[in-house]
Amino acid sequence: MKELFLEIITPNKQVFSGNVESVTVPGTSGSFQVLFNHAPILSTFEIGALKIKESGNPPKLYATSGGTIEVLKNRILILAESVEAPEEIDVDRAKKALERAKQRLAERKKEIDRMRAELALKRAINRLKISGHLK
Repeated sequence: MKELFLEIITPNKQVFSGNVESVTVPGTSGSFQVLFNHAPILSTFEIGALKIKESGNPPKLYATSGGTIEVLKNRILILAESVEAPEEIDVDRAKKALERAKQRLAERKKEIDRMRAELALKRAINRLKISGHLK
């Protein structure tokens, strides 16, 4: 199968650099897959699963908190807020974040930033799903 060059960068590190068969991204309007000779695109993506398929290997899932993706001439550049492999996820921390976000949303106080709490809840759920600790 023909390959594309993928580079994934977060503010903290370069997460991935190499050839892949495909990448599936949690787009703002739904997940989309990028294959060889994909049309040029510049898009945002949200909290969700980033799926990378390298030749001869099973797909790998990563938890992401959103970012941007650029596809041009079989090169993919992903600039992400965060990207975590399942083994990198601190499950205890994610569980605590989930409970904290649920509590904040249940309080219904004016000083609670609901949007921030909802995003924290989504990130925690996503991390737990990717790590295999939430079905």
